Amino acid sequence: MNVIAINGSPRKTWNTATLLQRALEGAESVGAQTEIIHLADLNFKGCISCFACKRKGSLNAGHCAVRDDLTNVLEKVLVADVLLIGSPIYFGNVTAGVRGFLERLLFSNLSYNERHESVFQGKLSSGFIYTMNVPEDFLKHVNYEENVFQNYKNMLQRLGGPSEFVISTDTYQFDDYSKYEASMFDVNHKAKVKAERFPIDCQKAFDMGAKLASSSI
Repeated sequence: MNVIAINGSPRKTWNTATLLQRALEGAESVGAQTEIIHLADLNFKGCISCFACKRKGSLNAGHCAVRDDLTNVLEKVLVADVLLIGSPIYFGNVTAGVRGFLERLLFSNLSYNERHESVFQGKLSSGFIYTMNVPEDFLKHVNYEENVFQNYKNMLQRLGGPSEFVISTDTYQFDDYSKYEASMFDVNHKAKVKAERFPIDCQKAFDMGAKLASSSI
C-alpha cells in the first residue's frame, strides 16, 4: 500500500501541510507506506499543449512527455494506491502549483476517443484537503461546493478510484497578527478556531487517510 501526498501550499509546516501529515498518519495506521512531496521545492510548468500524449501510437499515452522536476513525481503517483492533495484556496481556487500538477497528471490520462473517459488502467483513490481563510458560512455564498470541491472530485475519479475531500475554514494565518496589516480579522476568534476546530479538522484528515488506504488494500 503506497500513499503519496502532494502539498500545494508554499508553506511546509503550516495548516495545509499539517492536515496532510495527519492524513498520512491515518494511512500509516492501517499499514501504508507514505511520502509527502512539496510542490514549492520543484521547478515545473503546467500542461504546454504539446499533445504528445494524444498522438496515435505514442508511448506517452497516460504519461506527460514534458521532462522537468515534476516528471518523477507524476510517475510515482501513477503507480501509487492513494493520492492525497492539499491546497489553500487562493482567489477562489487551488494554488497555481496544484493546478499545474493536475493539468499534467489528468490531461495525459484523458481520452479524446468516444466512449472512453480515461486511458488510465489502474485504480487510484484520492483525497483532497482544502484550507482557506474565509469562514464556513462563506462557502455557500460563493458556491465553492460545486465550483471547486465537487469539480476536482469528479476529475480525480477519472483515475478509477473513489475521491473524498476535507475542508478547513477560517484558518489561522500568522504566528503574530500584530505584525501584519490585517485589522479585518478578529484575532481572538481566529485563535479560538485554531484551538477548538482545527484539531477536529486534523481528525477528519486522519480518518480520510485511513479510510482511503483501507479501501485500497
